[in-house]
Amino acid sequence: MNRPLKIMLVAAEASGDVLGAGLARALKARLGDGVAFVGVGGPRMAAEGVESPFDIAELSILGWIEGLRAYGRVKQRVAETAALAAREKPDAVVLIDSWGFTIRVAKAIRAAQPAIPLIKYVGPQVWASRPGRAKTLAGAVDHLLALYAFDAPWFEKSGLPTTVVGSSALHVDMSGADGTAFRARHGIAAEAPLLLVLPGSRPSEIQRMTPVYEATIRRLKRVLPALETAVVVAGTVADDVRARAAAWPFRVHLVEEAEKYDAMKAATAALATSGTVSTELALAGVPMVIAYRIDGLSYALMKRLVTARHITLFNIAADQRIAPEFIQHDATPDALVAAVGRLLTDPAAAGDQARRQTEALALMGADGRDPSDIAAEVVLEIVGRKAAKTSPA
Repeated sequence: MNRPLKIMLVAAEASGDVLGAGLARALKARLGDGVAFVGVGGPRMAAEGVESPFDIAELSILGWIEGLRAYGRVKQRVAETAALAAREKPDAVVLIDSWGFTIRVAKAIRAAQPAIPLIKYVGPQVWASRPGRAKTLAGAVDHLLALYAFDAPWFEKSGLPTTVVGSSALHVDMSGADGTAFRARHGIAAEAPLLLVLPGSRPSEIQRMTPVYEATIRRLKRVLPALETAVVVAGTVADDVRARAAAWPFRVHLVEEAEKYDAMKAATAALATSGTVSTELALAGVPMVIAYRIDGLSYALMKRLVTARHITLFNIAADQRIAPEFIQHDATPDALVAAVGRLLTDPAAAGDQARRQTEALALMGADGRDPSDIAAEVVLEIVGRKAAKTSPA
């Protein structure tokens, strides 16, 4: 009897954990018991059968300075991940997002086991900065699964075969989301303005952004006393967010992952730390304001390298500042109060922004096939090609 196909999935942060879980489900839908998983991931991948040898929360690193501080820890985890691949001898390895970690893992596995197909799921944002990373990736892996059509040319011209699978965030099913039920569960009046705050999924994001958001909400409540606030607690940083929100001097409704989409449907507007959650908010029809801060030295370095005009994906796709963005020194409570306050008090402006956000999603491929299914199809094709090459004639 043939052994099950063994696929190694490697994700180092919450967004990658979601992608890895989706890919695992899609592979199981195709192969059933004919596929088994090993690798590194978070709770979502664990639920699909990927038992991680360590907690990926410690790898959720942002910025050059934090990266330097964590170098020793990252190096150790890279070695452990490569050793796992050596022990398990998977039929293919899928390295998901997290450029700094996964490119090191790719090089380590390639050096030790050059015959294993290496597939990168989500490439670095070379269209925004450091285009030389496309060539680096092309020399380290066999195939790229890209999220957006504007990714592909950058990597293909470096000789890396690329398949555009689309973003899973574009295919979130909002049909069952119930904003009215969310308000009822949390005792929020139907007519009350509700601000949904999404502070991020990395420890550094929570540390930097939650004080800014608290100050913003304090000032908003001075002019909008009826304002209700809900805060999403992402799995990897949930305890930290809960502790911080508990100390805020106003009522906060904590939103677990299971009711996140209900909260989005209930929200009047959102204040979000930059990330893929902006796409989900746009799908839910929520007008939003985006903010972001990193450490000062990393930001100074980034300013010299980044060429993109926007950081929010649907803004990039539309090449317009549809959702306001406040980055680093611009991400102040005063600036956020003005931008968020407009969405909370001007229904026409809020409605117009929500409409334009939805239109921009079409430019990102919102009407395509399920990305996880396409990714699974490509992974199996690559494994099949390897098997055909190595099987006896």
